[in-house]
Amino acid sequence: MTEVAIRTAVPVDTEAVVAVILPIQQEEFGIPITREAQPDLLRIADYYQVRDGNFWVAEAGGIIVGTIGLLDIGNGEGALRKMFVSAPWRGPEARVAQRLLEELLTWARRKALRRICLGTTDRFLAAHRFYEKHGFELIAKDNLPASFPVMTVDTRFYALRLD
Repeated sequence: MTEVAIRTAVPVDTEAVVAVILPIQQEEFGIPITREAQPDLLRIADYYQVRDGNFWVAEAGGIIVGTIGLLDIGNGEGALRKMFVSAPWRGPEARVAQRLLEELLTWARRKALRRICLGTTDRFLAAHRFYEKHGFELIAKDNLPASFPVMTVDTRFYALRLD
């Protein structure tokens, strides 16, 4: 298997990031969402890479195969967003999801964030298991910070304490 590198996204990655995320959302999970409905993807630097946030990509052989974003939502908290891995790169052999999450959590701890929250859909069953395996706990929507950006497709919410 080709070596995978995790790195901070740069503006030239925009189209490749969209090319990973959109087919997973639309084709795999049947979520009727467009690229225009996700303006954060078209301005990663301005949206994610401010204050204590960041956005990373997993790259194999010059091709982006995974993404993860950390949005600084203030008060020592972050929102994990846009975690997607192309199907051939999923699973314990490639460890792409694991490595992306490790990169985000290392960054968050270095920035002294206290809690990471995320929203997902009921359809992402493998994602639920993944987050729970890595210490995220299911929480009620009412327990999210007021500044958490709830997406219309979000129906399940998780949080991980870092302190």
